[in-house]
Amino acid sequence: MNKVSVVILNWNGEEMLRRFLPSVIEHSMGEGVEVCVADNGSTDASVQMLRATFPSVRLIELDSNYGFAEGYNRALGQVEAEYVVLLNSDVEVTPHWLDPLVDFMDDHPEVAACQPKLLNQRNKSCFEYAGAAGGYLDKYGYPFCRGRIFEVVEEDKGQYETTETVFWVSGAAMFIRLKDYQNVGGLDKDFFAHMEEIDLCWRLKSRGKELMYVPQSKVYHVGGATLNKDNPRKTFLNFRNNLLMLYKNLPDSELNSVLRVRKCLDILAALVFFLKGERGNARAVFQARNEFKKMVGLYKSVREENMRQTVVKSIGQRTSYSILWKFHVCGKKIFTQL
Repeated sequence: MNKVSVVILNWNGEEMLRRFLPSVIEHSMGEGVEVCVADNGSTDASVQMLRATFPSVRLIELDSNYGFAEGYNRALGQVEAEYVVLLNSDVEVTPHWLDPLVDFMDDHPEVAACQPKLLNQRNKSCFEYAGAAGGYLDKYGYPFCRGRIFEVVEEDKGQYETTETVFWVSGAAMFIRLKDYQNVGGLDKDFFAHMEEIDLCWRLKSRGKELMYVPQSKVYHVGGATLNKDNPRKTFLNFRNNLLMLYKNLPDSELNSVLRVRKCLDILAALVFFLKGERGNARAVFQARNEFKKMVGLYKSVREENMRQTVVKSIGQRTSYSILWKFHVCGKKIFTQL
């Protein structure tokens, strides 16, 4: 069994692999470490290129595009390792990036997963949107990070150099114990993509596991390589999956009140999209809410199982306040102001 398997999920990402896989191979290969690419039914020349150009990389071929969530579930089902890294194809790693993560996890068996410092590959002095210096969640399900709140991304000035407990670690570079990933059921395949890692992390946290940010490891992420942030499909997935995540994981005492507030906030979000001329995104919000209503019944047993498994009902890194209120009304634009 390997110590670490670095698993990159690919779908039609030939150019990203050509660009960034060399850094992963150079800085990851070593005793007990394997680098894998799981191909999610690509229709470009990714598979042929991998075989010809990167023969040292283990290729896992999936027969269809299962999305981020189920793609990783199926890929990790073919991996034997103590730790796995879910690594996006558009990530440039740095020398010895795995060492601090392995050392930290070896020393802290209570920790299920951690993430490195995520910086912007296009502007390496700034944090990256997808995970920055570790993720948090507000009362109504809105995620934010140390180093990134909504669209405001901070410059890295050494302000987040301490190891910290977080609510969620980014799926762009998630370092996780394979047994913990499997014990909580992996990523929710019905999410397809977006919010799936936060949902996974919520399940881990509620079952008593810790999640950490380890800044001694550093990587650079391009971000937005699969779907543009203004794509209505991405808006649909983010809103629908966020509602499903809340339904699955909120304690009974909060469920109805939070979902009532979210309904109002979602309508407001759709109105803002409409006024900005983004009618596709406005429609996507309502489509997401309609799809959520259709799926709730299917998730009843999932919610019941999550509640049975919950041992930690109040998670410190899920805030008691609304990040929307803090950001838009109180003017708190960076994490240290909260």
